[in-house]
Amino acid sequence: MLNLIVCIKQVPMVSELPWNAKTGTLKRELAPGMMDPASRRALEAALQIKATRPARIQVITMGPPMAEEVLHQARALGADEGFLLTDKKMAGADTYLTSRILASCIQQKIAGYDLILCGCQTSDSETAQVAPQLAETLDIPAITFAEEIHIEGRRVRVQRHVDDFYEELEMELPGLISVDLTAYTPRYLALDGIERAFANPDIHRVDVRQLGLGERFSALRDSPTRIIEVYSPTSGKNNRVLKGAVKKVVTQLLDEYGKVIGGAMGKDLQADAHRRDGKP
Repeated sequence: MLNLIVCIKQVPMVSELPWNAKTGTLKRELAPGMMDPASRRALEAALQIKATRPARIQVITMGPPMAEEVLHQARALGADEGFLLTDKKMAGADTYLTSRILASCIQQKIAGYDLILCGCQTSDSETAQVAPQLAETLDIPAITFAEEIHIEGRRVRVQRHVDDFYEELEMELPGLISVDLTAYTPRYLALDGIERAFANPDIHRVDVRQLGLGERFSALRDSPTRIIEVYSPTSGKNNRVLKGAVKKVVTQLLDEYGKVIGGAMGKDLQADAHRRDGKP
């Protein structure tokens, strides 16, 4: 059986939240939470792998007690077991300490794994650092921004789109993969899944003491990252007029803004345009 771990995160269900000026952290309690969109795609990748072979999916999230909601959601979608890393001493962790705490849970609370799946980056910080840092801490190979995942025995083959090129990479298991925001469209949550998840939640709460991090551990104090200043960016609008024949203008538009527009839509617009034109 394939043992899969999916790292997910609860993020605020708003585009902006006030900051704590002293700590430089978001005031997450001021808005309802949801599962991070990139985490949903990592979970979907795990669910699709499970649909093709015997597999067990364990999900991990780190956050305040209310973050347990996303574990119930993951269970309702098809995950088998959940771990909530919650402790006031974990609050304010930067990406370095977050990856170390996740690694401690994986090493101490989970009996072996084959593949760890993460979202490429979260909507509330967008650093894209935790996944590779977690792989480094666990001393396993990693591939980021995956669009397709194929497992063959003890090897995994991954396709991704980087710098206008398609890459195909392979690595041996165990390993870690972060899933691109354009891949693995999440499924809808069915009612029978919700009933099944709450009938048998199978969610474990883990604190600093259980991870052996020490009584004096404080993520806010021990994180090496120091936030000097927090401010909300201001944005303006610049209009640009593209002139010429329609086909030329569309081609120019896709060349210059295709990634931005496609990322928002969850599609590869350039690839769609090539298919419509009959190009390979």
